Amino acid sequence: MSAERIAVLGAGAWGTALANVAATGRAGVVLWGHDPAHIEALARDRENRKFLPGLPLAPGVEPHADPESVAGASVVLAVVPAQAMREVARRFRAHLRAGVAFVVCAKGIERGARRFMSEVVAEELPQVDIAVLSGPSFAEDVCRGLPTAVTLAAFEDGLARRLCELLSTRAFRLYRSTDVRGVEIGGAAKNVLAIASGMAGGRALGASAQAALIARGFAELTRLGKAYGVNQETLMGLSGLGDLVLTCGSAQSRNFALGAALAQGDGPRDAAHGKLAEGAFTAGALVAMARERGVEMPIAESVDAILAGRWSVDDAIEALLMRPLKAEA
Repeated sequence: MSAERIAVLGAGAWGTALANVAATGRAGVVLWGHDPAHIEALARDRENRKFLPGLPLAPGVEPHADPESVAGASVVLAVVPAQAMREVARRFRAHLRAGVAFVVCAKGIERGARRFMSEVVAEELPQVDIAVLSGPSFAEDVCRGLPTAVTLAAFEDGLARRLCELLSTRAFRLYRSTDVRGVEIGGAAKNVLAIASGMAGGRALGASAQAALIARGFAELTRLGKAYGVNQETLMGLSGLGDLVLTCGSAQSRNFALGAALAQGDGPRDAAHGKLAEGAFTAGALVAMARERGVEMPIAESVDAILAGRWSVDDAIEALLMRPLKAEA
């Protein structure tokens, strides 16, 4: 293992899981969280009882609430909600030296400004080298040491290679890429599409409908990727199709669970049940960006319309089923 110092920003489930991965055979991994009480409990209990009860914190993980604790880190994993990325990046600007590898681990698009996470970080932290980690992964599986494979993309292959070698373990395998935008599009779009899949599950529309949603959702994802000029092989890989299949096929996904709750009668404000479902915040921005480029995304548009209160779930099902017949291509 390398002696490089690693810090993780965000002490939720995924942040804790990645801190455990980083601490495999390594000590001094900083796990920063904004809530001092939560961090105190983590340090005392050596377990994230709030998000991952029953799963121990690795011995090499050091919980901290002070931003100064990340000073000196050569690699920072940013595992905070997409809509908080700008604020957190700005908060740590003075604590990160030039050349730090800053790995974005959030899957979403910033609302309002409609920026991908790599763009947000580039604006707020011009001194860092940006990478993105994304792929089919549940925090609990990773914490249990179950086999998981994800994609890590950086603009320079050398940085991607270094980070993959640094963070890979026997159970957590990283594949490298230089297609940062392709990886970001896959991660952001699949969350929105998973809400639609959850709606189908919540209405018990059957396995055939679920399969159709995944296939047609992937077609939407690839059309958007093509409009952005990304590598289509990226979208066929772990961070695209792989993550889409996982998120659209399991109630363990917060986005799927949100969709199921909507289908069972919960309103858009209550359906998340207090949990973060990134797709709910990304949907509007994703649809607007697709329309700007003339990309048809009817499933994503339906999800956005439901979340905005313009349509009911029944309206969306009717609209999708009654679309004009066309060639699959």
